[in-house]
Amino acid sequence: MSLSDLRARPAIGLQEAVSALRAAAEETRLRVLVLLAEGELSVSDLTDILGQSQPRISRHLKVLVEAGLVARHREGAWAFFRLAEGAASESVQTLLDALDRADPRFAEDRDRLAAVRGRRSEAAQAFFARLAPRWDELRSLHVSEDDVEAAILAAVGPAPIRNLLDLGTGTGRMLRLLAPKAERAVGLDASHDMLAVARASLAREGLHRVELRQGDLHAPPFPRGGFDLVVMHQVLHYLDDPARAVEQAARLLVPGGRLLVVDFAPHGIEQLRETQAHRRLGFAQDQMAAWFDEAGLAPEIGRDLPPPAGGGADRLTVSLWLGRDRRAAHSTGTALRREVA
Repeated sequence: MSLSDLRARPAIGLQEAVSALRAAAEETRLRVLVLLAEGELSVSDLTDILGQSQPRISRHLKVLVEAGLVARHREGAWAFFRLAEGAASESVQTLLDALDRADPRFAEDRDRLAAVRGRRSEAAQAFFARLAPRWDELRSLHVSEDDVEAAILAAVGPAPIRNLLDLGTGTGRMLRLLAPKAERAVGLDASHDMLAVARASLAREGLHRVELRQGDLHAPPFPRGGFDLVVMHQVLHYLDDPARAVEQAARLLVPGGRLLVVDFAPHGIEQLRETQAHRRLGFAQDQMAAWFDEAGLAPEIGRDLPPPAGGGADRLTVSLWLGRDRRAAHSTGTALRREVA
């Protein structure tokens, strides 16, 4: 690590530094910090990896949380832990960077971490396999996922993303696509089972630092103005009040931030209400433009991706909408560009 890297770390006061160093200066807690540098873990995960009792692991985590080195969040009856953000955690990161990861104790912990992730992946895949037939049936009704993802990447553009939020992340598909472009990526979903699938799939992609949260996207547990890109991919048609969800998502944007919505155009496949739990049968371009306007967004892109030709009448058109927070939009009164690919 260079001197300039050290100087770039945030300043920390004497008492905060002493507290952080005391918290880290214990064998088990240091091993916990090294493991959390690989991604968030539960108490159960750490118990399996470190071979210690749950009360003991919980006590160590309590010390680390109180010292500002570790952040904790609940997901129903579960609790997950990750390295915290802030001056204390950044300062201890210098120590973590200097550690020899080939040390036998760290190497053993890493092997057990891989085993825990393997078991998690197997459980997640079993859950996904039960749902896959219904999802495959739906995918057969519209344009390929590759085409949809290419359209998403084109809409987002090449610029790096500072803070990304995927609302209704499901299996983490959008996080796998966009998190490599982001400095920070967060996924929110109401389903613990879906988040388990997402954790496993993100781990397979090597995206261990992505944050996953359980919560209601009608009342997302984040402060206003924290994200420069918020994504809602195939979420709105499951909701009773999609307009409210758009409004809540827009509140999370920084000035000039963007909201990307991907869903279906209006259709008449009523059976999806029963087979796929759809509440709404698609959304029109003018309807989404009105919701964006009410949420303080300047519509920038409205694009339709029609299904392959010759597939029959009961096929779905995928629509993509991109809006920008007006507080720092480059131009006001931007007209919605409608495209058909």
